[in-house]
Amino acid sequence: MKNHLPRALLAVQLFGLSYRNPADAMRGTTCPAGSTLSFPPPGPWLGVEWDNPERGKHDGRHEGTVYFTCRHPTGGSFIRPNKVNFGVDFLTALKHRYVLGDEAAEVGKGHTVTVGNKPVETVGFDSIIKQQSQLSKLQDVSLRSCAVNCAGDRGGIAAACPNIRNLDLSKNLLSLWDDVTDIADQLRHLEVLNLSENKLRFPPGAASPAGTFSALKVLVLSRTGITWAEVLRCAAGWPVLEELYLAANDIAILERPTDVLQTVKLLDLSSNQSIDENQLFLIAYLPRLEQLILSDVGLSSLHFPDTEIGCKTSMFTSLQYLVVNDNQISQWSFINELDKLESLQALSCLRNPLTAGSRADSTRQFIIARVAQLQVLNKCQILPEERRGAELDYRKAFGGEWRKAGGHQDPDQNRPSAEFRAAHPRYQSLCLRYGAPEDGELKTQQPFLLKNQLLTLKIKCPHQLDQKVIEKQLPESMTVQKVKGMLSRLLRVPASDLLLSYESPKVSCPTKTVTLSPPQDDMLLITLIPHGDLTPVWGCHT
Repeated sequence: MKNHLPRALLAVQLFGLSYRNPADAMRGTTCPAGSTLSFPPPGPWLGVEWDNPERGKHDGRHEGTVYFTCRHPTGGSFIRPNKVNFGVDFLTALKHRYVLGDEAAEVGKGHTVTVGNKPVETVGFDSIIKQQSQLSKLQDVSLRSCAVNCAGDRGGIAAACPNIRNLDLSKNLLSLWDDVTDIADQLRHLEVLNLSENKLRFPPGAASPAGTFSALKVLVLSRTGITWAEVLRCAAGWPVLEELYLAANDIAILERPTDVLQTVKLLDLSSNQSIDENQLFLIAYLPRLEQLILSDVGLSSLHFPDTEIGCKTSMFTSLQYLVVNDNQISQWSFINELDKLESLQALSCLRNPLTAGSRADSTRQFIIARVAQLQVLNKCQILPEERRGAELDYRKAFGGEWRKAGGHQDPDQNRPSAEFRAAHPRYQSLCLRYGAPEDGELKTQQPFLLKNQLLTLKIKCPHQLDQKVIEKQLPESMTVQKVKGMLSRLLRVPASDLLLSYESPKVSCPTKTVTLSPPQDDMLLITLIPHGDLTPVWGCHT
């Protein structure tokens, strides 16, 4: 096999080459030195810019002389060449990882094992190793952290393993996009490619030969250093791409994709702190975009300027799932805007100022009430009972504010202010669905004190006349299952034998009683008990 060391050294001189130190798994890029190092001890040195800048000591200069440059003031070091692993070609790594090839087949011949004191000839070992050694049958391959730095001999991959469809090359030593295309060009069935944590450099011209990625559907380029301009330039070679992962690249979206990325259904832009809402509008017209991941991008506001309150935006028309975890969302106006998305069904909004703290349960209910078409919130399905309870709670919680803003039970006099309608775009539609809140129902939002978050419940056992009525104050966030556990201990009855129901004058059935079924055990009390009943009566049947 051809020795690729000269090519590696050439890459050091011209482009820089990623490497890994096997002893401590530190990774970095060797840099061309501007002049010969003169400091002791004598001998050859390499300049290194570490992937983790905390690993280095300087920015590439020593005693006033600049030998190379770093992006971070402590990202550089000098290191001996014999401490550096410049990696191996693709096929060498493949054989090492999967114990394949002619050498493995030789090892497999004539296998025996000892059972007790008797040698026993194994049956089928040769056939198993022969099957393993048939690289052409491999379809799913993971070479993560295998020090792959290039494709190897031209045509070698196509001859040995042309049927690979799912390939993980993350955290390797690939430094040039040309090396990636050399590999992919020999894998015409490749559908999934993970290149994350390779510090890649991209050519200024055409990024890949036509047809190289003709079958590629999923591409992971997280932590590769790619820019948005390079994404658009390379995307011309991804004609059927459906999922694109670009996390942690310090990307700023500066240009609208016009003739590229039109087939993408999932786009991950997490941990790119330069992205703001105006940049998002540049990707708002991707026709097939169904999932958008924007975790940890510093997002705090969102406003679709093309539509008014209560209308749907023409942006992100196919978007069904939005992830905005770990951002700076603190205003309800952000959530209100999401109701303008025509196809949104699922939202993940964890670890934001708006959703943090002790009122997480009520915050969930308000999000549900504000976004009409939402079916899943934070990976938890929204059942019809929960939606109904959330909308009723929201309607009553802001009823006083609605009244003060000009709201009225009489439709002819119901004219809430523009400020109220902007703050609560769905309130009018909820009044049409459930009726305008009556005076007796209106309540002012109370400060978050424990006493303001308790429900007073009277519990009775209809079939046990000698059992006194029990009165308990329970948190609104308590689940039906926990209520059963409490009653099980109190009444000394197995929880599985308990059947709970509640009475309310607002229940539409003649008996004014609703029996709770086992699927409702995980529901919160706040979502099940009709507000306005100060002391709902629960029946406990065994």
